[in-house]
Amino acid sequence: MNNQKELKYGAQIVKDFDVTEDLEIWPNEHSKNYSIKITFPEFTALCPRSGYPDFGTLYLEYMPDKFVVELKAVKLYINSFRDKSVSHENVVNEIYDTLFEATKPKFMKLTADFFPRGNVHTVIEIDSSKN
Repeated sequence: MNNQKELKYGAQIVKDFDVTEDLEIWPNEHSKNYSIKITFPEFTALCPRSGYPDFGTLYLEYMPDKFVVELKAVKLYINSFRDKSVSHENVVNEIYDTLFEATKPKFMKLTADFFPRGNVHTVIEIDSSKN
């Protein structure tokens, strides 16, 4: 019997996800202003200090210009953080910068609401209208 554990297909897809190659961006077919709101209620990354998982909910809102991000691709991108050691501040800035650069929206806001741990509750928000 093979002692190596094979990853299930979903875990393999997330493990292999490469944001530079796999983040699909599509042309926005509409010229009017409209908002896209996406919630990621099961966000997970690892604390760089302890290695314990950090859990939270991400709220992404953006007003597309010429491009939109494909939903499955952004889901895989967000899920790719589950095994990465990264601080709350750094993960929010990385996700925001990646999505903003890829889509170049008229407006974008990313809010990360991390679950309390050790009596500390963290909410981080980046809003393009304030930068």
